[in-house]
Amino acid sequence: MKSLLASLAVAAMVLSTSVAQAGGPVIIEEGNDEMVAEKPASSVGLLPVIGLLVLACLVACGNNGSDPVPVTPTPDPGK
Repeated sequence: MKSLLASLAVAAMVLSTSVAQAGGPVIIEEGNDEMVAEKPASSVGLLPVIGLLVLACLVACGNNGSDPVPVTPTPDPGK
């Protein structure tokens, strides 16, 4: 029983130390004074511009929701 308990304790210790070291060391670089260039706030992506063009085309070329007036044929006066 003692050997089983001891082997379980050793296994738990080995597993816990391997989990604790799984991430590896964290290295922090110092002296990196690079400035990151920021994008200007006025730059707009291409997708909103395309969306506005499609919306404008739908409004300009749309059907306005009106159905065409049905045309009834006129009877021939010769019959």
